[in-house]
Amino acid sequence: MSQQNINNSLNKATSKFFSMNEMNSKGNIGQVVLAILFVVYLIMDYKTPEPIAGFVDSMPGKITVILIALSLFVFTNPLLAVIGLFVAYELILRSSKSTGTYALAHYLPTEKKKASNLTVYNQFPYTLEQEVVQKMAPLCKSNPLHNPTFIPDNDNTYDAAPVDYKGVV
Repeated sequence: MSQQNINNSLNKATSKFFSMNEMNSKGNIGQVVLAILFVVYLIMDYKTPEPIAGFVDSMPGKITVILIALSLFVFTNPLLAVIGLFVAYELILRSSKSTGTYALAHYLPTEKKKASNLTVYNQFPYTLEQEVVQKMAPLCKSNPLHNPTFIPDNDNTYDAAPVDYKGVV
């Protein structure tokens, strides 16, 4: 392909993209109105109504909005389609802000962040108590005493049953 053919095809594509004459024709007055509505929606920062925001903030709602925005490239002027993509993005963003999922995603700490904050507070120095316990003699010896020097004496049990009693109490 020659340089002149490439330039001609680029000129045709850009002239179609930026062509307002195509949108001003009698049959495309709906596209002009839609473009005006899109620009007003982007500029005026309108809040999305709660029922619409609830649907758009769900996964099927986001997919629907994106599919509608992409279908604008097929059925309308490309300039209107690009504006439609911006409007779709803003609609999804404003809907998530309206329902509160935006705040949850951006301001609520994750478990990983909470765990890292807690590990900072759980760093203790080696204490005197740990040092003393480490140096202490073990509480029990591995060899039990064969001949103890004392004999335990039970006090009055007041007719209580012995520990190893298996009968009815």
